[in-house]
Amino acid sequence: MAEDSAPPISGFSHVDLSVTDLDASAAWYQELLGMVPLFGGRNDERGYDVKYLMEPNSGVVIGLEQHDANPGTAFDERRVGLDHLSFGVADRLTLDTWLRRLDEQAVPHSGITEEDLWDVLVLRDPDNIQLEFIYVKPEALAMIQSPSG
Repeated sequence: MAEDSAPPISGFSHVDLSVTDLDASAAWYQELLGMVPLFGGRNDERGYDVKYLMEPNSGVVIGLEQHDANPGTAFDERRVGLDHLSFGVADRLTLDTWLRRLDEQAVPHSGITEEDLWDVLVLRDPDNIQLEFIYVKPEALAMIQSPSG
């Protein structure tokens, strides 16, 4: 590694989302995504309750936090902070399977949008946080691996 290079990152650890109803959001993520509870509790010093959930196949971890000071307003990606959370899927077949699952569970969604380098399926959680499932096509990965020059 060159001296001016950034040290390596081994992967994505987790993301914490602020929610208005901790139990309802935890149930939604568990039911839809098949996430399992890891741990949770109360942080009195910072004034919130938290539940951490993990998707067992990928190891993706989401923390859900219900802050005492939250006035109950819905998420708005136009404010500074999180815009959306995207889950990668391995292939188009898996993306199609997610589409069917959302339909079966009556979860509103965008349908699959097909782009040159990826296909994406967008939905929102109970607090209006935008989530998406994305299939990045081999053409996009080839561009990264052998950039033109």
